[in-house]
Amino acid sequence: MAPSALRTRAAAALRMKQIALDNQGRTIRRLRAQLATERRGLAATKKELEETRVALEASHKAIVGLTEIGLSMSKKIEKMKVKQQLTKANHAECHQKFQARIHEAEDSMQAQHLLIEALMDEKDSLLQTIHGLQEANNAPAPFDGEWEEEPEEEEIEDIPLGEGEIDDE
Repeated sequence: MAPSALRTRAAAALRMKQIALDNQGRTIRRLRAQLATERRGLAATKKELEETRVALEASHKAIVGLTEIGLSMSKKIEKMKVKQQLTKANHAECHQKFQARIHEAEDSMQAQHLLIEALMDEKDSLLQTIHGLQEANNAPAPFDGEWEEEPEEEEIEDIPLGEGEIDDE
């Protein structure tokens, strides 16, 4: 084969690898966005659980107070016990549902984290393959995947006024 045909084939292979890296980058960004959404959902679920717990504690306190006041009325005491049992059952059911949601969200986050790690490993492998191909073809190195951080703007400090200076403020 002619040398130009080899270079063309190598360039095409390099472009295919670059396209694969670009696709993986988009996938990683999408998965990170999904992970952030899952985390927000988990935070909302935890907040709902806490609000429910506070409401149930308040409910339990009210039940105890009413039971103490109504000791002389046995019918009311029995009704309050039934209500208390239903509340506890509802509380346990709600708690189980929220725990299941939390576990599902945690499992989903862990699976996404593992997927991101696998994609990052594959990206590193592809970058190594590209660099190897470039070295074999004496081609210039493309973007290496690391961003340069822009320097942060420094804050201007207030300079204390010396003797004899005028403060216009």
